[in-house]
Amino acid sequence: MSPADREVVLSALAASTPVAGLPKPTTPAQSASGGPSGATGPARSRRPVRALARSYLALTKPRIIEQLLITTVPVMLLAERGLPSPWLILATLVGGTFAAGSANTFNCYIDRDIDQVMARTRQRPLVRASVTPAEALRFGILLGVAATLLFGFAVNWPSALLADGAIMFYVFVYTLGLKRRSPSNIVIGGAAGCFPVLIGWSAVTGTVGWPAVLLFAVIFFWTPPHFWALAIKYRDDYAAAGIPMLPVVASPAVVTRRILGYSYAMVAASLLLVPVADTGWLYLVVAVLLGGWFLAEAHRLVRSVRRGGEIRPMRLFHMSITYLTLLFVAVALAAVI
Repeated sequence: MSPADREVVLSALAASTPVAGLPKPTTPAQSASGGPSGATGPARSRRPVRALARSYLALTKPRIIEQLLITTVPVMLLAERGLPSPWLILATLVGGTFAAGSANTFNCYIDRDIDQVMARTRQRPLVRASVTPAEALRFGILLGVAATLLFGFAVNWPSALLADGAIMFYVFVYTLGLKRRSPSNIVIGGAAGCFPVLIGWSAVTGTVGWPAVLLFAVIFFWTPPHFWALAIKYRDDYAAAGIPMLPVVASPAVVTRRILGYSYAMVAASLLLVPVADTGWLYLVVAVLLGGWFLAEAHRLVRSVRRGGEIRPMRLFHMSITYLTLLFVAVALAAVI
């Protein structure tokens, strides 16, 4: 199948039916070159190399990759019970960057029609026509192939298969399958963001152990509170784009109660790691303190809705990033102390 054919197929898949009651996003006008209108071929030929490089980098969503890599190295330390080979760490991080960048680029390619509708995503490269859809598709494929080969030959093939599984899960299960169809999109689809802990463990051991599975569960239960808090803030954006995020289709009371429930499950999974991985007292203290902090913030959201007060979801969104970072720092310390 040619790249042009693949583009047509993916575009058709991406134009899925929106949830009842939500408007269907409009599709940007396309020029003969395959990009949004106004982006002509001659103009593209004059694109500065530095600006083009920034556009390609933006397709990979570097901030999301940063967060994924934060969870990879501590798991490698835990699997090794010390410091693995620096070369192995480097190869795993570069391979993980390529894999996550590939998945995120495909996401930008498929969602370019709704990205133009949402204020939060209007500056993405495909919306601004700084990169054509065909270029983005080729770039995503190139990154995916590079990730597979790097993992396979420099790390191990189980890790390569896990990386490919993460890409396919994010693209086909979340972006194409659930995002525009189900309020459970981020619950199930968010599992794609849990793969780095499995990859990190597999890179060291060649298998997937129970400590990695528990850390997978921590991130799995962490993801809905993290993203639903953001979706509360940008509820109108998601509604305009026809994305049935839970805050769009459910009341604030329902959303905040779900956030609280997943928060308790996340904290429970983080504490189960203590007996399973023998993480010691330092990790236990940190996990208890961080878990208490997270639960207190989740309870505050529930109380704000119950009392009819101002909801400040971004407090939980930002602290959730701090929570995950510090928890995995504790995992790393538990492995080397």
